[in-house]
Amino acid sequence: MTTRRMKKIISISVLIIGVFMNILGQQDPQNSQFMFNKLIYNPGYAGNSGGICATASARQQWVGFKGAPSTTVVYADAAVNPFNISSGVGLSIGNDQLGFEKNLSIAGTYAYRMDLGKGTLGIGLNIGFYNKALDPTWEIPTSDYHTPASGDPLIPEGKESFVAFDIGLGLFYSTENFYVGVSSTHINQPSFKFNKGTPFMARHYYVTGGYSLRLPNPVFELLPSFFLQSDGKATQLTINTNVLYNKKIWGGVSYRTGDALVALLGLQLINGLRIGYSYDFPTSDIRKNTGGTHELMLKYCFDISLEHVPKRYKSIRFL
Repeated sequence: MTTRRMKKIISISVLIIGVFMNILGQQDPQNSQFMFNKLIYNPGYAGNSGGICATASARQQWVGFKGAPSTTVVYADAAVNPFNISSGVGLSIGNDQLGFEKNLSIAGTYAYRMDLGKGTLGIGLNIGFYNKALDPTWEIPTSDYHTPASGDPLIPEGKESFVAFDIGLGLFYSTENFYVGVSSTHINQPSFKFNKGTPFMARHYYVTGGYSLRLPNPVFELLPSFFLQSDGKATQLTINTNVLYNKKIWGGVSYRTGDALVALLGLQLINGLRIGYSYDFPTSDIRKNTGGTHELMLKYCFDISLEHVPKRYKSIRFL
């Protein structure tokens, strides 16, 4: 067997393993800029900025690796005050692709917000739909040792798609200099009825927190944070430190256990518009076959002019 064919078989094998790990319970799509994208994993964050925020995030993982994960998320949230009840609402749309698997999610979010001590607690719920589609293409080498997909009752052959109901819950507490959040996605563990098996989305758990520390020079702030994620079987911790300059430019580094070192950079372009970029340097063995991971974020926030909603926090770390 030629070296080229061997590499192709290995690449296909790794891709298959990755796809089925994702179907059977791998973590939700990775998020290197978690400190700016809290609504993606915690509905309790909705309305925390005190105004309206719209965000678009695009992530290309493992550049150069055929069939590597590619994720795009667009979401928005707003602080509202219906019947004098402090609340937050939001809407998110996500598209995640991995090999021959494509996932589309749409969810609406509501958070009840209440003053607690020196800060505010958001209790959030998101409800939506999750569409998982498979469109496999198999390349089977000519060999007595390889079996066509039709010979395995668990390997999909044709295009399939199924939509399931999805629920998430979250608590998010923030003060002027501190925040902490606890949340869970796929509470109901939605399942997908395919012709060959019924995979499901495992329940995922998240804990996150951060703090703002002013340095001796008041134009600089140190913003340490952490992000803990688990599906009940595998757990991963990310530790981050960003430095914010004049509340307009930030940069920092993260370490994700067993996976990557991450460099982050961002700035405020005009009033309310921010752009952030991160690059993951893989530390696992996959680094030998990839040019790393790129993630780009655009965020625009503005005040609500139709009704007055108390706005306590203005620092970029909470946007």
